[in-house]
Amino acid sequence: MAMDDNIAVTFLGGLGDIGRNCAVIESKDQILLLDCGQLFPDEAMPGAHSVLPDFSYLNDRFEKIVGCIVTHGHEDHIGALSHALRLAEFPIYGSAFTLGMVRHRLDEVSLMGRTELIPIQDGETLSIGDFECEFLPVTHSIPRGLISAIRTSQGLILHSSDFKLDLNPIDGRLTNLKRINELSKEPGIRLLLCDSTNAEIPGESISESAVGVELKKVFHDNEGKRIITACFSSHIHRVQQIVDIAVSQGRKVATLGFSMRRNVGLARDLGILALAEDDLIDISEVNSYPPEKICVISTGSQAESRSSLFLAANGKGRWLEIGTEDVIILSSRTIPGNEKRIGRMINYLNRRGANVISADFLNIHTSGHGHQDELTSLHQAAKADWLVPVHGEYRHLIAHRNLAVGNGMSAERVLVPVDGDQVILGKDGLTLKRKVCEGSYVFAQGALIEREHGVFAERITLGEEGCVVISLTVDLHDCTIVAGPTVISKGWVNNGIASDYEREIMGLVTEGISKMLNGGGQINPEGISQKVRRIAGGFDGAAKNLLFEEILNKFKKERKLFNHFISNPNEVYDVLAKGAEKAKKIANSVLIRVRKKIGY
Repeated sequence: MAMDDNIAVTFLGGLGDIGRNCAVIESKDQILLLDCGQLFPDEAMPGAHSVLPDFSYLNDRFEKIVGCIVTHGHEDHIGALSHALRLAEFPIYGSAFTLGMVRHRLDEVSLMGRTELIPIQDGETLSIGDFECEFLPVTHSIPRGLISAIRTSQGLILHSSDFKLDLNPIDGRLTNLKRINELSKEPGIRLLLCDSTNAEIPGESISESAVGVELKKVFHDNEGKRIITACFSSHIHRVQQIVDIAVSQGRKVATLGFSMRRNVGLARDLGILALAEDDLIDISEVNSYPPEKICVISTGSQAESRSSLFLAANGKGRWLEIGTEDVIILSSRTIPGNEKRIGRMINYLNRRGANVISADFLNIHTSGHGHQDELTSLHQAAKADWLVPVHGEYRHLIAHRNLAVGNGMSAERVLVPVDGDQVILGKDGLTLKRKVCEGSYVFAQGALIEREHGVFAERITLGEEGCVVISLTVDLHDCTIVAGPTVISKGWVNNGIASDYEREIMGLVTEGISKMLNGGGQINPEGISQKVRRIAGGFDGAAKNLLFEEILNKFKKERKLFNHFISNPNEVYDVLAKGAEKAKKIANSVLIRVRKKIGY
């Protein structure tokens, strides 16, 4: 790269949401992707399986991609790789654990042939195309995350990855602030891309080791019970602590849930998770042991409808029958939007006699993202010329900017782009270019890719109101009904009465269309369709009127009494006065007895 080449960083996702993190670092001739994640859809996106970054910016640039750095193995950083690899072939760089998780996902969709997985060691420096990259260890809620220091023609770009400053991490792997400080002196850090997730929260995050202390207390208080823990399957540090406590109590450990079994196996194979073969049993064996000798580590902490824990809570689990001998530990935070679903699962578990302990009431979970004091420490170590807050909702990005400015950084040197924006690093500094691409949501539903929100509005309408499908065949030449009409309804009214309403609609459509055909004038398919819709729409109102009439008839006696008392309020007042007098007599006698007792 020529020394006067500008470097552009384009954000395809991750700025405005906790998810679909993906940035494009671009020179004149080459592109380096930084993460490629998905966003999990919410209730406003029914039917969508995942939300992807906006890859449209790459449409005429695919041949420039020299590789993709994946900072760690969370889905919001690796979940869109399979979709990107369908568009272009490129190598993927990451730690061995991260690449193991990537491999699992690519194997599932037979895409390993379109990439090469290149493992990275802590402290390693290697060239990816013309970009010289140094990788530093970082503490997070998943093993083997990496900070990326990327040397470009316009100086060093440092990407924090998702980070926290845990001084007592489970694996002893500290975020390398010392090396960041060294880089700040030589060659100097021109641009810092920094995690903003917890920029609103003062102080410091709780150490993962402190969570282990609380978990140990819970285990100790429930030594005679079977313990079922639920956490994120990628949180191997949490799994390690649970394993250590369980084994110390003489419990056998079993994993429940496909992703938990797979990730635990991967971590054991790489030597990241210490769990002896003798201490691990298959989930099918748990009922062969007394409750106090078992610890199950499960997925399903977010009450996903198909998760093993949720099914067990509903009495539909294959391996676990929840009962009074069970203690359920939900060792994870509630992801916003999942509150009601998790609450229902807890109710189901309680009804089966289980004792449920959640992170809402005990410190049995901690965030993998640094709070304000940790962000400040990273800023002080990096001493970056420019800051771009990344990884967060817009309020988090703004809070991060305000924190940096409050700590002395010039407001002009903190830029806050959003999805689709681009920052350009040149010899004169950093400039912001708005909307070089849409940066909009791209929805994946199996092999289908959808860019418009309109389909979700239709699905929500269908879900809320149901649908009525009317079909008939008309001979436009003879102006006669050849076949039908037929009516099929789903989710409209109760199945027990649907057929009656459908027959009534068929009669109304037959009558209305026959009159239309016999009335002369120009007859066309559009006019017939419009007439059918009007008839059906009018029937909807008629059906509501029928329902109202049924309600009036059902509660006729109550309505009569209501109308009588509305017209004769004195009768109500008389009854209330009599009741008050009776209550006064009883109350007075009670008060006399009370006064005697207290000597008043």
